[in-house]
Amino acid sequence: MVDILKRLLKKSTTQSFEENVKNTLGIKPTNMGIYYTALSHRSVKDSPEENNERLEYLGDAILSAIVADYLFKRYPYKGEGFLTEMRSKMVNRQQLNDIAVKMGLKKITLFNKFDNSLRNSQIFGNTLEAVVGAIYLDKGYRKTQQWVLKQIVIPHMFVDDLELIDINLKNKLIGWASKNGKVLTFDLAEEKLESGRRIFIINTVIDGEIITQGKGFNKKDASQIAAQTAIEKLGL
Repeated sequence: MVDILKRLLKKSTTQSFEENVKNTLGIKPTNMGIYYTALSHRSVKDSPEENNERLEYLGDAILSAIVADYLFKRYPYKGEGFLTEMRSKMVNRQQLNDIAVKMGLKKITLFNKFDNSLRNSQIFGNTLEAVVGAIYLDKGYRKTQQWVLKQIVIPHMFVDDLELIDINLKNKLIGWASKNGKVLTFDLAEEKLESGRRIFIINTVIDGEIITQGKGFNKKDASQIAAQTAIEKLGL
């Protein structure tokens, strides 16, 4: 009798998780196991085949390709520099994390909720990329492209507004610091490997005090993210 109750409880929990995934993502999973992996942070799943870091790597590439294709078709007369800047605005770490939280991914991501540092981190943007990777493996490129446009680009990436934003936020912050007599530096805090990919963490330092931190796959992106969060924090 106890074994039967355990099986029923496990089945109920699994069904509840599947429903939450379906409702949050707006997609009916075919291979649920892939989505379970995509939503599992390494704080709860240690091994590479069980956590979402490999899928994050795949999803990052797929998402970048979809956004590049979208921009290429939307702006037929714009040059490579403009398109590259627009893509950076659309898929930067902070942007993806904000979108993931708005979509409700924070509620269904499996992570160590006792680790307070994770609650306000950018793991949810990483999880969003992993989800894109999972949908690609489960549904193929075409359906993934449709999902990204419908669930991410159109409702959350306001391209007309992004077009007006100065991409070089770092220069904007440097200009503000110079005007106000502040000593501003962007310092490399850490460089490490995650799932075979090099990660850079940059500190925004004003008058010797660390104001914000940015994380990216290269120093330029990490610096831009650090500058963006600093500008928001300073209300510039």
